[in-house]
Amino acid sequence: MSSRIRVWLASRNAGKEREVRALLADLPIRIVSLGSLPGLRLPEEGDDYAVNAAAKALAAARACGELALGDDSGLEVDALGGAPGPRSARYGGPGLDDDGRCRVLLDALRSVPLSDRTARFVCVAALATPDGEIVTARGECPGHILTAPRGRAGFGYDPIFGVTSDGPSLAELSGDEKQRISHRGHAFRALAPALRERLRETGGRRPPAPRKR
Repeated sequence: MSSRIRVWLASRNAGKEREVRALLADLPIRIVSLGSLPGLRLPEEGDDYAVNAAAKALAAARACGELALGDDSGLEVDALGGAPGPRSARYGGPGLDDDGRCRVLLDALRSVPLSDRTARFVCVAALATPDGEIVTARGECPGHILTAPRGRAGFGYDPIFGVTSDGPSLAELSGDEKQRISHRGHAFRALAPALRERLRETGGRRPPAPRKR
């Protein structure tokens, strides 16, 4: 493990960290989340996935002086005009947890029939270097919103997102099954070649330790 190159993940979400580590497990990297840097604040999220993902990755890369990954994702519900979208993590107002946001969304769709509850998860993943180079990749996962939560795996809106009209929710899938079809899986797999190229450019050298703040 010590020979792997450290790459920072601009997130403190444990579920996201697990997924990204699994998605990039075949690369010679050691992903470190910002949980180990509690003083670093990420930019406030706006209304554009790519802008948000790039801003997070760049903030982490410049603060740490090393390669950094970031992502921004959201749930787009057609019956709600594409909401909550990039503001999915704050949907329903401050103070809500994942379960609370799911309840708010289900309440908003209470009178909408299953045939009209089409939706998609969207993710943009970003790779940033300390000198400001940024590469992004986008992934999507189509599906629909269920009438009640199902499953205990995953996080966020996974329990109320059905991957087919009569199939399981994302929260009922195994980790490998979810990674294969998920928006985050598509985005980070598309970003992996750019990350692999940056690793080749380092010549296998370990980057310096992050600067103290």
